Amino acid sequence: MSRGRTARVFTLRIVGAESARVPDELIVEEPMSIRVDGELVATTMRTPGNDFELAAGFCVTEGLLGDAEVRTIRYCGQGPASEAEFNDVTVDTDGTAPVPIPRLGPASSSCGICGTVAIEGLLERLVPLDVEPFDPEVLVGVTEQVDGRQDLFGATGAVHAAAAFDRSGEPMIVREDIGRHNAVDKVVGRLHLDGGLPACDLGLWVSGRASFEMAQKAWAAGFAALVAVSGPSALAVETARTAGLQLAGFARGDRLNLYTGD
Repeated sequence: MSRGRTARVFTLRIVGAESARVPDELIVEEPMSIRVDGELVATTMRTPGNDFELAAGFCVTEGLLGDAEVRTIRYCGQGPASEAEFNDVTVDTDGTAPVPIPRLGPASSSCGICGTVAIEGLLERLVPLDVEPFDPEVLVGVTEQVDGRQDLFGATGAVHAAAAFDRSGEPMIVREDIGRHNAVDKVVGRLHLDGGLPACDLGLWVSGRASFEMAQKAWAAGFAALVAVSGPSALAVETARTAGLQLAGFARGDRLNLYTGD
């Protein structure tokens, strides 16, 4: 948790006909194993930091906890956490969580999952949201408010961000990570550990596109709105409509496109 999130290297910077060797800050990327009651459920490439939030948020958004309460979150492994480089985390529920199904390979947009089947699967563990949509004028201003709080992006230009914001558009929690889904899970994990879920009076802002996975995570956490800097996928829009989730895309400057919840 205390390790640096950036590393310094030298690069040859070329501007027109001029070139020079200069130091450059790069984002750190390392694997982290996530366990539930000691059982491996996933391995993700992430930016070190807020690891317990990431583990908790992943378990929430993937429906791994059921009705179980998180008792402790800790680094694990065969030896001291420092020897495992703090890359192995277990979420303990004293064995009250459902038997986990490992997700040992990363899911991707090319996995071929049928949209209807995907949404039906979510409806087996999630119910449509009963939330009040945000004022669109509030949603328009969120990106500008988050922009000044992305320290890692400012240093490296190579990370995504996610933020939970309130009804006034004020960001309450901002997290950064090399993975979009990790940034979201860190936000969700912080809210869960603080007793702030379901987040029915908050919106979720993401720095990239609004994919099916982003809509799924926003739904699972109970957010009232999902706002993305880039566009949504067709399946994300369909998922948001099914969930009763307000969805906006292309939230840049003084504009956005509102796909649901208008």
